[in-house]
Amino acid sequence: MRHIAKISAVFALLGLAACGDTLGEQALIGGAAGAGTAAATGGDATTGAVVGAAGNVAYCRTYPSRC
Repeated sequence: MRHIAKISAVFALLGLAACGDTLGEQALIGGAAGAGTAAATGGDATTGAVVGAAGNVAYCRTYPSRC
């Protein structure tokens, strides 16, 4: 069951990641999405925020037309 929650959290982060016009907005929105997902699945909110922020910034820098 815990494995399913982790997989669900990853997909939730990916789905919420593509937002923000500036680097700061991208980091903030990704961090909030990551922290929220981690808290909802019983994970560490700080780790979720870091992963979410990094993931959103990386995604938006790689695919700027999708953000």
